[in-house]
Amino acid sequence: MIIMKYMKMDEHRIAFMAVILIQAIYAGMFLVSKAAFDVGMNSYVFVFYRQAFATVFLSPIAFFFQWKDAPPLTFFTFCKIFMLSLFGIALCLNLYGIALVYTSATLAAATTNSLPVTTFFVALLLRMEVLRLKSIAGIGKLAGILFCIGGVGVLAFYKGPQLNFFNHHHLFSVHNPNHHSSSVALPNTWLKGCFLMLSANTLWGIWIVLQAFVLKSYPSKLMLTNLQCLLSSFQSFAIAIAMERDPQQWKLGWNLRLLSVAYCGIVVTAVTYCLQAWVIEKKGPVYLAMSTPIALVITIFFSAVFLGESISLGSILGGLLLVGGLYFVLWGKSKEQKISEGLKEGTKECDDMEEGKDSTKLPNENPTSSVENV
Repeated sequence: MIIMKYMKMDEHRIAFMAVILIQAIYAGMFLVSKAAFDVGMNSYVFVFYRQAFATVFLSPIAFFFQWKDAPPLTFFTFCKIFMLSLFGIALCLNLYGIALVYTSATLAAATTNSLPVTTFFVALLLRMEVLRLKSIAGIGKLAGILFCIGGVGVLAFYKGPQLNFFNHHHLFSVHNPNHHSSSVALPNTWLKGCFLMLSANTLWGIWIVLQAFVLKSYPSKLMLTNLQCLLSSFQSFAIAIAMERDPQQWKLGWNLRLLSVAYCGIVVTAVTYCLQAWVIEKKGPVYLAMSTPIALVITIFFSAVFLGESISLGSILGGLLLVGGLYFVLWGKSKEQKISEGLKEGTKECDDMEEGKDSTKLPNENPTSSVENV
């Protein structure tokens, strides 16, 4: 018993460390992406290289572990995966990249907290979720949606005073002196960036919801992830070659550009995929989703230190509203899940009691059966 207790404690600690590592990796994604754009890297080219690196890294792993067990890929399923990759990855990441150029790494981390709320809202529109306003759980989920809308409104329309926690020095400004920092962005540019960031998160939420349908016809998760990376690489290349024709923008040297695409393509796509799958298996998806605000805290601190971003009061207030909306929706979901599990257990107990009554009645219903068998 003592050994089992310590094993459970160690598993809890490992899971806690894993979610912190996952959110630290995501915070690093926001920071290195913003830093790469600040030194002049084209966002369309960045997305193509990111997906290409992810495909090259994941392909041998997927083929080695799941190629033999992978289900047959029909033409209709391929078309669904193609459209899922186009809207959920290629267009989503390109919108995210443009929005990050216009805004800041802090805003990107803050709006990520709206993803569970956005996903729930999309699932509600597709009738995959139910909102019962007469229950406490339903009121909690509705409050989460309203908090999320309020947080997005504050981020977009209110900046407030600038909070300079550290020396306002951009480590990468020497490479791109013509870059205009997001902290002094024009109101129209900031508003456009907020709208694009929200659009990217909406596409991301739709992608998460629709993946459930695709996994029914193609349940191999690793092969599906690799196939989406491959297709989104071709799609991102088509977008990038149409938007950027300068050969200099396509060159990768031993610099920040190479580091950013390698980090986002390999570490974010591959490492977090394995870590998230393990955490969800051990602790469930709610445990992972509740750790999302950690990325916001890490991003706020390091964006001020390394990128020299001035954190506005509006970004902090909007982020807090988004975090509040996240926890309201998660609380409502967990409450509904507990109620449904309780109902299932109650139904199972009633069925067991009915079966017990039937089994006790059987000998009395046919008293001569035992004699006849003898």
